[in-house]
Amino acid sequence: MERKRVKELLHTDEQFAGIKIQGWVRSKRESKTFSFLEVNDGSCLKNLQVIADETIETYEALKDVNTGASVEIEGDLVESPGKGQKWELKATSVKMVGYADPETYPLQKKRHTDEFLRQISHLRPRSNKYSAIFRLRSEASFAVHQFFREIGFFYVHTPIVTGSDCEGAGQMFRVTTMEDTTKPAAEDFFGKAAYLTVSGQLNVENYACSLGNVYTFGPTFRAENSNTPRHAAEFWMIEPEVAFADIHDNMSLAEDFVKYLIQFLMDNCREDLELFFNFVDKGLEEKLKHVLASDFARIEYREAIKILEASGEKFEYPVSFGVDMQTEHERYLAEQYFKKPVFVYNYPKTIKPFYMRQNDDGETVAAMDLLLPHVGELVGGSQREDRLDVLEAAIEKMGLDMEEYWWYAELRKYGSVPHSGFGLGFERFLMFVTGVSNIRDVIPFARTPKNLDF
Repeated sequence: MERKRVKELLHTDEQFAGIKIQGWVRSKRESKTFSFLEVNDGSCLKNLQVIADETIETYEALKDVNTGASVEIEGDLVESPGKGQKWELKATSVKMVGYADPETYPLQKKRHTDEFLRQISHLRPRSNKYSAIFRLRSEASFAVHQFFREIGFFYVHTPIVTGSDCEGAGQMFRVTTMEDTTKPAAEDFFGKAAYLTVSGQLNVENYACSLGNVYTFGPTFRAENSNTPRHAAEFWMIEPEVAFADIHDNMSLAEDFVKYLIQFLMDNCREDLELFFNFVDKGLEEKLKHVLASDFARIEYREAIKILEASGEKFEYPVSFGVDMQTEHERYLAEQYFKKPVFVYNYPKTIKPFYMRQNDDGETVAAMDLLLPHVGELVGGSQREDRLDVLEAAIEKMGLDMEEYWWYAELRKYGSVPHSGFGLGFERFLMFVTGVSNIRDVIPFARTPKNLDF
């Protein structure tokens, strides 16, 4: 007998006879001679109603079927006389696949707090909110690849284990096979110190300088002891890199990319998005439409600081030229001053990594951040330093070991070209498009300080 997914059945225009569904029971109602089940198989937000009466041979099996149990049901798809649903499944056979104890199954109530659901990350995808989030995450992942494929980019798998620090910040997780970590790194598995990557950028630049337009999309890691709703120790980054491109080309690509992802979800995931429009942020749909309709503003860092200084706002963190803007500054610019997404570019070189191209003023680098209303920074990137002597001087000034970056510098010796790229935090994007305020709720298993339970 052919298995059908609930999504297909709910959107069909024809009746089906002799089909099978498999899923989990969301609710059960009983009378003397028949039972109603709401069954969800994860394919969509809505459940399929099943009606089973006492005439079927397997009716007795229903007595042990409770919320959370997995079932296999055969029957006929027929028009439903009830309101709010077009179809229901009239069961001819009911089989319980997996029992769920009604006394201990934790998802009995209709609503649970996010904090409670974080404690049962293995079960929370069975709730409406989280099943919708992770379907959206899947579809957004597909859209990432589709966007770059449509414009001729190549997908590069960059390493997760690395010997170099992209950001120069030193907040990296050590990877080792040694029980005694006081031994010299030369005795370790790789013959040197190894770490989980903070970015695929340096590696993907190699391929931009041969394949032209490339991107990487994978997990990255930061060993920051940060417990904010915006930070996680493991998160996913999308990092394109483009040869023969300057900072302005970079900003144009980032704007096109963000708008493409939003439009894709609006066009293809309406049912799941409406949950967030209706129950998480009533103004979310208009916010997304506003981003799609806006030409993103572009302003130099120096001018952004002047705007903030003249704002009259009492910021928790004072602003002046040379400081790294905080979320409160970013949100003021995007929400109150420009009232739309804004690129801030040409930052002081003292607050940016070594690989960013130094501008002719000797004070700034060709860096850019994309700031979104209600989120702050979503994208960070730059034009890369393509002059060997300037790059080597920057590496030395930051106190980094040139031997760790010889291969990166060598790209500047053989056919160097201007090139640019950026990183978009995938979870930050999902937070923006769903209105969810905590990064722990848009990643399947959050990795945060003191949290490695699943």
